Formats: sequence, C-alpha cells, structure tokens
Amino acid sequence: MLNHDGFVPDEEFINGDYIRETLEKSKAASDEEIERILDKADRFEGLTHLEVAALLTNENPVHLERIFQIAGKIKEHIYGDRIVMFAPLYLSDYCINGCTYCGFNCHHKYQRKKLTMDEVREEVRILEKMGHKRLALEAGEDPVNCPIEYILDCIKTIYDMKTDGEIRRVNVNIASTSVEEFRMLKEAGIGTYILFQETYCKETYEKMHPHGPKSNYWYHTTAFDRAMEAGIDDVGGGVLYGLHDDPNFEVMGLMLHNEHLEKKFGVGFHTISSPRIRPAEGTDPTAMDHGVDDEKFKKLVAIVRLAVPFTGMIISTRETMEMRKELIKIGISQISGGSSVDVGGYSARERNEPQFVLSDSRTNEDVVDWLMEEDVVPSFCTACYRSGRTGDRFMSLAKSGNIKNVCLPNALMTLTEYACDYGTDEFRSKVDRLVESKLPKIDNEKVRILVAGNIEKIKSGERDLFL
Repeated sequence: MLNHDGFVPDEEFINGDYIRETLEKSKAASDEEIERILDKADRFEGLTHLEVAALLTNENPVHLERIFQIAGKIKEHIYGDRIVMFAPLYLSDYCINGCTYCGFNCHHKYQRKKLTMDEVREEVRILEKMGHKRLALEAGEDPVNCPIEYILDCIKTIYDMKTDGEIRRVNVNIASTSVEEFRMLKEAGIGTYILFQETYCKETYEKMHPHGPKSNYWYHTTAFDRAMEAGIDDVGGGVLYGLHDDPNFEVMGLMLHNEHLEKKFGVGFHTISSPRIRPAEGTDPTAMDHGVDDEKFKKLVAIVRLAVPFTGMIISTRETMEMRKELIKIGISQISGGSSVDVGGYSARERNEPQFVLSDSRTNEDVVDWLMEEDVVPSFCTACYRSGRTGDRFMSLAKSGNIKNVCLPNALMTLTEYACDYGTDEFRSKVDRLVESKLPKIDNEKVRILVAGNIEKIKSGERDLFL
C-alpha cells in the first residue's frame, strides 16, 4: 500500500489560520475599497486573494449585483457565447482510500468493477456516437487493481479508436502521484491533469480522509507541483463545496493555490471545477452537513470568475438544468453532457439498466439543443491542446484578447461537424441558422472568410479543420 505519511512540502502555501484571519479582517473593507476591487475586476485584471476575501465577506446587495454584472461581462468578453462540451468516463471504482463522502470508499461493500480494454472501446464507441471529442477519465486509487500502466493502456486505446468519430483530447482525473508517473501521463498525450482538493481546511481534510494514501494532506495538495515539474502544462483544480463548513475558506484556498502555481511555474490553473457535495450510497451522512445553498453558490462562482478571468470554469451534471443555465451566464465555460458516473455506465444505459441519478440527466443531444435555444454555441473544440497552445502560451493568448480569433471560429466549425455527423435535417438547419448569426461576431475579416470556407468544406465531407 502507498504510504505518504512522512511527506512534507518545501513550502506550506496554504495556512488555515492565515485564511481565517484574512477573512475576518476583510469584513472591515469600506465601500470605497470594494468599489476599487470591482473596478479592477471590470478591467479584466483579475484579483489577489486579499481582494477576493473582501468580496466574499461583503453582504451589500448593491455590491453583489455588480459582482454578477462584471462576471457576466467577463464571460461575454473573453469566452463569448460558446460552451465547451465534454463527458466523464469512469474506468475503475477500485479504491483503497477511506473518504467518508465518496461511494468508492474502501469500506463500501459492493461488487467493484474495472473496464477491460474491450469494455473501454465499447464505452468510447458510445461516446463517439454521442458526438463527444473530449473526455475526462476518472478512476479510484488502487495501485494493484488500477496501476498507472492500466490508465496508460486506456489512454492509448481511446486515442486509437475511430468508429463513429474520434476522441481528440483525453483529460485525466486520478489520484496524486509521483513526478515519474506524471511524466508517463504527459508522454501518453493527456490534455489537462485534474484533481479536486476536496477541502483546503487541513483539519476537515484529515477527518474526511481518515486513512489510505489520500489521507496525506500535503502530498495531495502538492500534486500539481509534481505534474508541472513533469512537463504537464495544464492542470485543473477544484473543491467540493459543502465538505467544509465555510465555503469562503475554500475559495481562499483555491486563490492561494493558484497564486502559488503562478509564482512557481508562471501559470496557474487552466480550469477550476465547482462541484457541490451530493449524497452517495455507502457514505457517512454527516459528511453532507454543510451544503451550500443556491444563492451563496452563485456568488462563489461569480467571485472566482472575477478573480481568474482567463481560467476555464467547469460545472457538471451534479447541477440541475436551471442552475447550469444561471451559472453559464456568470462564468462557466465548460459543461458535461449526457454523462454517466458509473463504471461501464454508458453501455449499461444502452441496455436500459439502472443508473446513478444525476441532477441533469438529459442526453448530450438534448443539452446541445438546449444550449442553442439559449443562443449559445456548443463547442467540441480541442484545437489549443493539439496546436501547442497550452500553459503560459494559452494564457498569453487569452490575456492579449487574441483567443477570440480561434475559439469562436473553432466552436462554429466543430458544431457544424457535429451537426453533419449526428444531426437530423431539422437540427442541421438550426445549426446553419446559428452559425450564420454568429459568423459576423468574428472581427478579423480574413479569419471570418476562412471559417466560412472551412464550414463549406466540412459540409462536403472534410473533418477536423481548426485554427
């Protein structure tokens, strides 16, 4: 069994006492100081963790209204009316950790499952038929039943698949590991390495993770350091809101973690996920005692958007359609569609077998159609990763404003490809109308003409055209 009990980081960049003291002091921020902070955010300059603290603890409804207004402005200016689509793929639920809130915990007695390579192919075949191009691989931590070599085999199998489409980007959400194993993932061609901190409060973390390799707070918290040392450019963080009793503490932890990565590696989080805790079979009900209500949750998402305007923000099918609609307006830039969170779940769903119930259980087709009804462009783009626009290169492009010259064009081209390959005549007509309305939003005339030409090529049978 892995044992990280003796691990101590070079720098303890998360200090719980400091976070609590900072939040308490920030309550004294004047209206003038809050306005200064909001003016800065309004210029797309991002915020420090001290400025974030002042917004988190401010309860003035006038300021809250402006927070939401600026979050919407940032979303529109930087990301436009497009949403990146992805799907999770659960490979194995074998796990040796005792996480009290997770249904995979080792004390939960049920029949565990790990996909064979043939089963991986079947899951991917279904996901490709749904139109997905970007996956997030998920697995429990078990070095015997789910070693790194198994994850690497799965990645190769997925990239080799080309049936009703192809998966073009594989992101990976697995346990914290060594620099050596992160290098293996880098060489396998992963996109983003994703890991949820769960909670930044060390005391809560240790209570919720009583044993197993994940129980070492600092080994888990420094995973991104090792990933980036191994050459992985893009890392994605997140917390499980509701695990700790103070969600403001968690946002502060995210900001300090992001500042640590920026200071050490020149670039912070590529994405931040915002899941809220949900009940799961085989878990401790007391781990669910600190749920975050909808209004507070929306405020947290909006403040994160102000703080890190160029970082992608992800919301999953844990949230309802109504909540996802509201969050998209104030900062979310990636969502999952047609998801299954069971190992082998996509195949089981095709066989009409019972599934874990999600808050948003619509098919990917329905989610895509819904986004278009909301005048949003669903994007299946994976171009930045394959063009080398990762890490600080992506952030430089984003901060210059030039990202618009590739993101909307690629969204329109990949949506057209999706419509041609998977849509009905009626759906293709709807996409044509949406594309026609969005093309004028491409400011660069040469790019606009190129995209219009590429769209005609896609309709004639060419595929995988991107800028």
